[in-house]
Amino acid sequence: MSTSDGIPTQALETLLLALADDELMLGHRNAEWTGYAPLIEEDIAFSNIAQDELGHSLAWFTLYQQLSNKKPDSLAFEREWSDYTCCRFVTYPKGDFAYTVVRQYLFDEAEQVRLRAFSLSPYEPIRDVSAKILREEAYHLMHSQGLIERLGDATEESHRRMQAALNDAFPQALGMFEALEGEDELISSGIFGGNAKLRDEWLGRVQPVLENATLLIPGAPADFGGRKRNHVEYLQQLVDDLQSVYKIAPGAKW
Repeated sequence: MSTSDGIPTQALETLLLALADDELMLGHRNAEWTGYAPLIEEDIAFSNIAQDELGHSLAWFTLYQQLSNKKPDSLAFEREWSDYTCCRFVTYPKGDFAYTVVRQYLFDEAEQVRLRAFSLSPYEPIRDVSAKILREEAYHLMHSQGLIERLGDATEESHRRMQAALNDAFPQALGMFEALEGEDELISSGIFGGNAKLRDEWLGRVQPVLENATLLIPGAPADFGGRKRNHVEYLQQLVDDLQSVYKIAPGAKW
């Protein structure tokens, strides 16, 4: 099946669900810093970013609903943990603050390249949502890049912790660009140029920033699996926490 614009529906649904799941899980992980961040300014910042990411997730779920008639609440709260298609990167525990900063920066740069690609798509709904999200993501990137630049070589301790965080986060971040089922159809229909192309653009953006912060990119292999629903164990607990309130009264109107 295809949309009225000739876009392959199943492949488009796969893409939208992956985007929504990424935002949902990262938003939840960032919310775990509320009340615990090392500075009150960062407590407020990451709480706001978490709220934004959850809003972006809703936007993608809403587009998915237009194709599948499945409600956003059902998609977010009624699936089994093994049915999500988020990359593994967004599911790992928040770790220390250095890891959260590095993860957020790498994710924000990925958002820049993929949202800019989608904003040129022939499919108007994804084009419009991407343009709206991109405006908020500009502030996320400004914040996370600023922290990378300040903490990368501020002190010996900050450098050590940021480098350790990058060593863990970078191969995980490559998992954001794992190929999707039906991706060739999305490429041929002009939705975007494919994840390999996005990865190369992303590398071109992050490398100079990390180098200027005296941080070395590790050579570990990409942490793939999430797009194929081959998840790490951390996702199960994350989903249990995420769904706990909803399951008290499924379908309740608040």
